[in-house]
Amino acid sequence: MIEGSMDTRILIAPGYDWRWVDGMVTNFHLPRSTLIAMVASMLDVPGEVSGIERIRSIYAHAIDEGYRFFSYGDAMLILP
Repeated sequence: MIEGSMDTRILIAPGYDWRWVDGMVTNFHLPRSTLIAMVASMLDVPGEVSGIERIRSIYAHAIDEGYRFFSYGDAMLILP
């Protein structure tokens, strides 16, 4: 470990309790990545809609519209 750094066991996934942010700007990530889980957690509305279902819908739209994916692709603004 690098001096001054710490390990963490936090995995931000659906069900995570966001306390410090109200939204995020992010690009379209690789399927099955922890980054997808983080984005889905931001879209999760407990008791109303699953963040996983919302992210699937967003990605289906992006594919249909020909958005570019990965690090140099299109981005999205998430305001839940």
